[in-house]
Amino acid sequence: MQQAIAVLDSGVGGLTVVRELMRQLPQEKVIYFGDTARSPYGPRPAEEVRIFTRQIVDYLFQFDPKMIVIACNTATAVAIDDIRTHVPIPVLGVISPGARAAIKSTKSGIVGVIGTEGTIRSMAYEQALRTISPGIQVYSEACPLLAPFVEKGLFDAEEANAVVEQSLRPLVGKPIDCLILGCTHYPFLTDSISRVMGTEVTLISSADETAQEISTILSHRGMLAASGVMPIHQFFCSGDPELFKQIAQSWLRELISIRPVVWQVPNII
Repeated sequence: MQQAIAVLDSGVGGLTVVRELMRQLPQEKVIYFGDTARSPYGPRPAEEVRIFTRQIVDYLFQFDPKMIVIACNTATAVAIDDIRTHVPIPVLGVISPGARAAIKSTKSGIVGVIGTEGTIRSMAYEQALRTISPGIQVYSEACPLLAPFVEKGLFDAEEANAVVEQSLRPLVGKPIDCLILGCTHYPFLTDSISRVMGTEVTLISSADETAQEISTILSHRGMLAASGVMPIHQFFCSGDPELFKQIAQSWLRELISIRPVVWQVPNII
């Protein structure tokens, strides 16, 4: 049986990574878990996000995946080191790929980052960017309204423009030439974000770079799926399956089946 790439997110945002993964590596099977019942992760304490991430990884391990992709910036920022010590397979997050993509793109060395409160508070992007390019200048802004807006399936609604404009107002006019979409939900709002920031600011999604890195890691380890394989993907969510299915089919542009998962939220001491 073909081993899958397991992708997890706080909700539907990781589907942006899945779509790029399916485009670049169409022979690979994907098992996706969106924790829609407990989204968003951004306002939650770091320890709670670590517990939730470990819980989802443990759930996904019943499917014997060959790789874990944490397609959630908040979970990547606070939980990836814990997960890497917890499982014996490759674990990839979305922050380092996003930072590399921005370094490749910027000409001025002045980069903007938008993300959840948890991601911005962690300063994970600043650290990743300065590890590669110590002199880079970074403007960061938490945008807590955006991910919940996407989770409700309202990313194509008329009010999206107003919500995005309100969220990005502190960055408008800053001398950035590229903006990292530091939450995998934000590519759903690309048109609105581009309209607010202007065409001179390049929007950076980690999805493309993450898919490339998945390909590189699997190729290096001899773990790529055989060519000609037609994978059957699996999707799970902890919240409303019908809303998840509607958003997923719209974004992925193909029919999917979705299985709801119910569990008790652990107490945080």
